Amino acid sequence: MTKNTPPTPCWSTASQGQTVDTSPMELAALGQHLAHCRGSGGRLSTLQAAALTMTGFASARFVTTLLTLALLIGAGLMIL
Repeated sequence: MTKNTPPTPCWSTASQGQTVDTSPMELAALGQHLAHCRGSGGRLSTLQAAALTMTGFASARFVTTLLTLALLIGAGLMIL
């Protein structure tokens, strides 16, 4: 069974004795990437970030969250 793996990047971080400098092609690729990242933000990504924050908050306090939820449901049933 063959897995579809993404292609590996074709760059090296070694300068191999030469001065280290960015090429115009690298700067253009970086500019395109940053433009794409800036354009991907919106209401949905804000909502997703808020949901991830709440999930992290609740999972760190799992027992307390369950107890609070049980108390709220119990109070709601008492009112009805």
